[in-house]
Formats: sequence, structure tokens, C-alpha cells
Amino acid sequence: MSDDAGLQALREAARLSPDNLPLRRHLAGQLLAQGYLADAEAEFRAALVLAPKDPGITAGLAEAFVRQSAHGSALAALEPLLAEPGYPPALGVLAARALLGEGDTARAGYRYHEAISRDPSVADADLAARLSPPPAPSHAAPAQPQGTADPVAPPVTPYGAPAPPYGVAPGPVAPASGPGASAEVEHSKLSFADVAGMDAVKEALRVKLLLPLQQPELFAAFGKRAGGGVLLYGPPGAGKTHLARAAAGELGASFVNVGLADILDMYIGSSERNLRATFDLARRNRPCVLFFDEVDALAARRSDMRQAHTRQLVNQFLAELDGVDQHANEGVLVLAATNAPWYVDVAFRRPGRFDQPVFVPPPDHAARAAILRILCRDKPLAEMDFDAVARITDHFVGADLKGVVDRAVEAKLHQSISAGRAIPLTTPDLLAAAQSVRPTAVREWMATARNYVMHANDSGTWDELMPWVKGKW
Repeated sequence: MSDDAGLQALREAARLSPDNLPLRRHLAGQLLAQGYLADAEAEFRAALVLAPKDPGITAGLAEAFVRQSAHGSALAALEPLLAEPGYPPALGVLAARALLGEGDTARAGYRYHEAISRDPSVADADLAARLSPPPAPSHAAPAQPQGTADPVAPPVTPYGAPAPPYGVAPGPVAPASGPGASAEVEHSKLSFADVAGMDAVKEALRVKLLLPLQQPELFAAFGKRAGGGVLLYGPPGAGKTHLARAAAGELGASFVNVGLADILDMYIGSSERNLRATFDLARRNRPCVLFFDEVDALAARRSDMRQAHTRQLVNQFLAELDGVDQHANEGVLVLAATNAPWYVDVAFRRPGRFDQPVFVPPPDHAARAAILRILCRDKPLAEMDFDAVARITDHFVGADLKGVVDRAVEAKLHQSISAGRAIPLTTPDLLAAAQSVRPTAVREWMATARNYVMHANDSGTWDELMPWVKGKW
């Protein structure tokens, strides 16, 4: 909390008068303006308890979410307001920022341009620069002669996407300028200390990716270069993305998180150029961890594809992993994550590519307790028994446990608002929240994995999963 006397006075006034809606709204706005985002979020939530349908408070809460990169929460808060006809254009710009943060560039562009068409004063130059509306065609289409056949139907894009709502019909080929601009270089603040459990997985990443860069002379003596690829697979929510960020932070390397929206494009040939530009970005910022989430969408089995352009994208991906020469990707650590490794083309598992699939398992009892401890470490706590919570959260993955903590915190926040002070989180709070949350997709994922292990494992690729699918799952 800030040491500013004015904010302290406002906070004390709100504590003494918790039902004063204008006061809480003003305090939340001041906190947001001065960058105290977590405190602003808490005050906006408290104000919403008093006025659940107030659009200004909801917009303030969404702004706090966006500035904390909680884009999904921002969109959930804004959705009821955006459904109303004639909503304020400023909310459309805010929604565009959240959609862009989620990687949905097309919808973000639609929201933004629709908003500024109604009120140009809400234009955001920085946001507009990050959006990439379809380019206008280089020349006008010839006029349709009278008396000829019916006009040609609008073109179908290679990925089945509708033409964007900018009033411009896309041509069949993308322009050559500016591919791959969406992916950005980050610097992760996480390390393996922020990843609970998964010791075997972390050790595999150290040997394969980290140690060649940390001890180059030793690895050079054996002819091993720094770089390579690892495919992380496992059930949804088990922590694959979190683990990739921690690997980058452990190494002190740049981190490029590649989403589908950064690569896939409606124009023929543009997706391949985006992929090439993303690898070039990582090569310019080496040492770099280049992370592809949901990689099965970019590296699917070519035998399952019906269209040539999708097979070309897989071929381009394979070529980039190999590099134009043996040193092209040195210092570039390529991590990929998927929930469906059996759909990834077998060519990606060739040595030198993703030749080492690493299973990211659901957390065991000790790992669940450690995850809960990490999730609660920055919250006011009473004496906690995380082992007791871990015992009743069998089959929960990290995302499920975060949901348990979030639900317990929300309940405790309501109590704290009524009491006018922060009431510490207790073990019974977590136990009650855990009993109201059901684990997500682990059982379903294990059932699918069992089918591949038992009936489609002639090559022994999925032997690592055998102890799991034959166990209690």
C-alpha cells in the first residue's frame, strides 16, 4: 500500500464508512490512477458489492484486470456491458486491449474500430499500432460486365475464417511486409523455485536446455551445442506454460511466448512467413527460450491434413527447427507444450527436433501442498495446514488448486469488507473451497492416454505413461 498521506486518509475513511459508495469509488479510482493495481482491484470489488450493476465500477475493475494482464477476467467483467446496445465506446477500446492480450487480434481490431467509429476521441495510438487490420488490395477489381453470371461469392480464407469486418475483401495472397510482429520478447521473473514438485521434469530441462548454456566448455568437449527442443505434454492445467517461463527465468534468458494468433493468418504463405519471423526474433535475442503453446495446432500429422497450405506450415516448422546451418539455432531453446502429443507429426520427434518428449504429470500429495504454499505466500495467513488441503484434493492440477485459493480468497474478502479490516486466510477456508470445486479434465485426459498407451504404442513412444494409466486413474 502507498505511503501517500492522501491515499492513507481515503483508505481510513473507507474503513470507517464501508457502505459509502462514492468514497469507495473515488478511492478505487485514485489507486488505479497511481498504479496500485491490486489495491484498486480490491476496492472496485468492494464497491461492486454495494452497486453490482454500476457500469463505471465494472469498467474500473476491468481496467485494473487489463493492467495486471488478467485479460480473461477483464472480458468476463465487460461482457454484460458490451451486450447492451449503445455501450460507451471507451469500453470497446478497453475490450480490444483485453482481446489483444488474449491473442484474439481479429476481434480486438473489430472492437477497436467499431468504438472509434462512434467516438474518435477514444482512439489509442499505441493500441492501433499493435493491431493489424487487413491491407487494402493493391488494385481495384474489374467491374462486372452487365448480363454476365452472378457475382462471385466472397473468397474463403485458407483457415476458414470469415473476412474481417473492415469493409475490405482480402485478396488471396498476403503482402510481404511485417509478418510475425505479434510475438514479443519478455524477461521472466520466475525460476524453478516457483515451480512446486516436478523434480524429474525440471532435471530433464536442466540437462537438455539449461546446462549447455551454463557450462558450455564441458558440453563442447562432448560435441553438444547449446540449444535444442523439448516437447512438454500432459493434462490441461498441469503447469506446462508456467514451467516454460520458469526455465527462461532460471537461465536469465529472453522468453518468447508464441500463440496461435501470432502465426496463423488467413493469407496463403503468410503463416509460414510469421513462423520464420518468430524464429528470427528468437535468434536475435539469444539466449532465448522460444515457447509454442498448443503446438499440435501448428505441428499436426500431415497425413490427417486435406489442404496443401497446412502441410506447408508443418514443413516450414520442421525447416526452422533444423536451421539453415548447424549453428543457426544455437542458444535458442525451443519448448513446446500440448495436451495431445499423439496428434503431433512423427517427424517432430526426430533427433535434433523435439526428440525428448517430457511428461508433465498431475501433482502428487507433496507437490499439491507445495503449490498451495506458493499460491498463498503473498496473502494474509493464519497458521496453515497445507497437507490437510492436499489430502482432499486428489486429482487436482495446478490450475484447479489456483481456483481453490481464488475461491477461498473471494469468500475471505467479503468477510474482510464487512469487518473493515483484512481477516487472515485459514485452513478451514481452503478446505471449504476445495470441497466446492471439482477437478477439471485430468480423468478424461488419462482415459484418452490409456487408449494410446494400450492400443497404439507399438513404437514404445508412450511407455512413460504406462505407470500412470495402469494406476488409480
